[in-house]
Amino acid sequence: MKRKAATAHEAETPSGRQGQKTLSRRVSAHLLVIAGFVLLFVAGAMLAYRQYAYYQQDKVNEDLASHVTVDTTSSESSPVIVDWDSLKAIDPDIVGWLYVPGTNINYAVYQGSDNEYYLRHNAEGTWTVGGQLFLDYENSSPGLIDSQSIIYGHHLQNGTMFEQIAQMDQQETFNRQDTIWYLTESKAYQLTPLFMYDTDSDDLTARTFTFSSEDEFHTYLAARLNRAVTRCDGADKIIEGISHVLTLSTCVYYDTYAEGHGRGLVVCAPIEEVRSALSISSA
Repeated sequence: MKRKAATAHEAETPSGRQGQKTLSRRVSAHLLVIAGFVLLFVAGAMLAYRQYAYYQQDKVNEDLASHVTVDTTSSESSPVIVDWDSLKAIDPDIVGWLYVPGTNINYAVYQGSDNEYYLRHNAEGTWTVGGQLFLDYENSSPGLIDSQSIIYGHHLQNGTMFEQIAQMDQQETFNRQDTIWYLTESKAYQLTPLFMYDTDSDDLTARTFTFSSEDEFHTYLAARLNRAVTRCDGADKIIEGISHVLTLSTCVYYDTYAEGHGRGLVVCAPIEEVRSALSISSA
């Protein structure tokens, strides 16, 4: 005798519903596994791209550095010899070279028509994650002509560019970096860091370059020194007797600046001005 086919209502037995739930769980589990693999692939691709971008960044900077000779045993006034003609042939926007002994900071400095271009472009004109070090476009070229000159550099996670400038918020690290060289085509400046302070990225007063008088300039520096996170001995006396500073600016990522909206600025002065200021203050 033929068995009567089950109606739709009769088919919805507890065992049938359980089977549908099991199938649904299996499908969900498979989808989660697939989604996990997709996320891993995307994360891996992003990491690979970042590492490649860093590689490209480092390669350009190494090529630029091949036109510079650093000889710490030299008896010359500067340990750095720069082939300016070769560097200008690569990018005529070059205005200087920054070298910090004991660090990996040994980079060309450029100046564009704004402060945006060299944030993400290298000396070859290619978009890059770390750009190049650059002098503020409102500064008088090649730097250290205005009362304050500012050089900007990225704080990259692979330890290059100005990452080691950001580390100077630790007093022990700050104390180790007692010499900074800034070279232009016509002059070599030996500088020493005076202090480091943090500020918001939208602090327009940080970009003050000229002042109506030296007293106004010294008052400005004193206000910044009051916000210092690290400083050299006698910084308060030194700023009373100097006429120029070179400020190195980079991003900071801590405390209230966790989203990268903060800036760490290391204020440096020519060593001859520092010595003169200290001799006057001790007289």
